[in-house]
Amino acid sequence: MGTRKPVSGLLVLLLAACSFHALHAAEIIPVETTGAQSRSVLGSTVVPYKEVTLSAQIPGDVKYVAGSVGTALQQGAVVFQVDESQLVAKRNAVVAQISMAQSAIQNAQSQYYRELTSPRSKDIGTMPGFGLPSMFDKMAVRPFANSFMGSYDSDTIQQADLANAMANVSQAQSQYQQAMAQLQEIDSSLRDVAAYAPFEGIIMEKMVEVGDTVQPGQPLIKFGYVKFKRLQADVPSGLVGNLSKDMVVPARIDGSVNTSVRVSEIYPVADASRHTVTVKFDIPVEINTAPGMYAEIYLPEKKKGDSLVITIPKAALLKGSSLPAVLVVKADNTSELRMVRLGSDQGNGKVEVVSGLSAGERIINSPPAGASSGWMPEGAKPAETGKEAAAAAQPAAK
Repeated sequence: MGTRKPVSGLLVLLLAACSFHALHAAEIIPVETTGAQSRSVLGSTVVPYKEVTLSAQIPGDVKYVAGSVGTALQQGAVVFQVDESQLVAKRNAVVAQISMAQSAIQNAQSQYYRELTSPRSKDIGTMPGFGLPSMFDKMAVRPFANSFMGSYDSDTIQQADLANAMANVSQAQSQYQQAMAQLQEIDSSLRDVAAYAPFEGIIMEKMVEVGDTVQPGQPLIKFGYVKFKRLQADVPSGLVGNLSKDMVVPARIDGSVNTSVRVSEIYPVADASRHTVTVKFDIPVEINTAPGMYAEIYLPEKKKGDSLVITIPKAALLKGSSLPAVLVVKADNTSELRMVRLGSDQGNGKVEVVSGLSAGERIINSPPAGASSGWMPEGAKPAETGKEAAAAAQPAAK
């Protein structure tokens, strides 16, 4: 009696193992269609509601960075600053040039007014000897030369002296304006030594450290507004027509959070190389997410009126494959590996196939781990050749 119990228990285990193997044995099944609504699973990424890249505007060494990645800043706060000592030295030099230009303008204007009120051509005090030589020259020599020889005109000389004085004034004013333009340029560069937060947000990426030498146009900080977040996806151009602004579609974030997202923006142009259109979806505020998280969006695949979709058992998917794949049985009863694109879960252990299979094709259900192209379940009958099928279809000869 003591030896029968272990034997009977072993038989029970063997029978259970055989029944389990029979339930999960590989078999050839046809691809079916159901009336479920077709949806396409599209990968996307969580992005901030707004994002900007702050770049260097002037060359120099970075002397301040607001913090590390994740640092929160208010609008108007300094994000980074470049050393401005060289610009300050140039500004001091330009300020000195401006002071010299102002003095030159005053001197040139004084010379002009002097020539206007007391011309040098009529000055009697330009020679020594109490002005007697100049008086004789003015009263005798110049009138004689003007009347009898016509070689001297004091008014013409005065006009020439006035024009020369006016040219000196204009030149001094031009030098002043040039120095002022240099000062404005330097002041503009001094305003660019620091970058300020354009809105409330956080530092999303830091590409610089204190002490680094930067050049104009070099990106330094990525700054984003993360109070509200979005999903950004590249939608195939064939699916964009099924979307409209403010449309709500289901999504799964980080593989565990199921929610609904709203279409907020559809780009008006498509990518010429990938034939996709960028679409953004607003995430509800109460959903806890972070920029960079992966998400899946379930988009409507079929047009209105199309209700039949292709489904297969989840057990038909090859185990260990990096991409969804099945073994398709060809007409010659050999199998080939085929990649498929999956849609939504249809329940009852079945999943939707968006592309890769057609209704009526045959696949291998529950293939063993490691199965590849050419593998067939035991007992699979070879398909009839074309000649054999034609002979079977003809009536027997009398």
